[in-house]
Amino acid sequence: MDFRSELKHYINYQDYLIIRSKISNFLTLDKNVYKDSFEYKIRSIYFDNFNNKVLEEKLLGLNKRDKFRIRLYNDDDSFIRLEKKSKINGLCKKISEPITKDEVLKIINNDIEFLIKSQKQLFQDLYIKMKTEFLKPKTIVDYEREAYIYKIGNVRITFDKNLRTGIVSNDIFNKELCTISPINKDYIVLEVKYDEFLPEFILNLIQLGERSKTSISKYALCRMYG
Repeated sequence: MDFRSELKHYINYQDYLIIRSKISNFLTLDKNVYKDSFEYKIRSIYFDNFNNKVLEEKLLGLNKRDKFRIRLYNDDDSFIRLEKKSKINGLCKKISEPITKDEVLKIINNDIEFLIKSQKQLFQDLYIKMKTEFLKPKTIVDYEREAYIYKIGNVRITFDKNLRTGIVSNDIFNKELCTISPINKDYIVLEVKYDEFLPEFILNLIQLGERSKTSISKYALCRMYG
């Protein structure tokens, strides 16, 4: 997968209603929606070390940085992904591999020798980072996502709502996990991702007046709480 551009904005609920009403006429709703809902749930657990290396790199805005996470959707532990998200000079790239629940539990318990024996390069990369930079599963991040797709330019527009974090817990498979919100619950994170270009008509659809893009990290926001 090539590097992609990514724009992020905080928006309020009124902004969300206006933008959604515009883009829903031209973009297709993501197929991962949960049952009859427009949304699907995402839960991730992000890796960092005792020096908060990943968090510090984000806050400093380093031009080249990586972060690892394990992700599942709608609490379905039969479909889990190990992911590495890289950022270089403002462009993003994501590498992903399937991982089993048993393998995730091994990683949480620091039983990681199976990673280096794997044929998957991403597994080997995580092993090296865990051994050399002492990365470990650190923070759970939950939210509901509403996503729309436009094939030309490989455009993806998402509204991430109800951001929550588990308090110093790695129990990613616990559906009853106690979580709290790190931001005002009325805020929604709007993300726009695309390949080489963003069609002008889509840019017009998501115009927010004087609002400017900002560097938002759901992981960084949630790390404030543990």
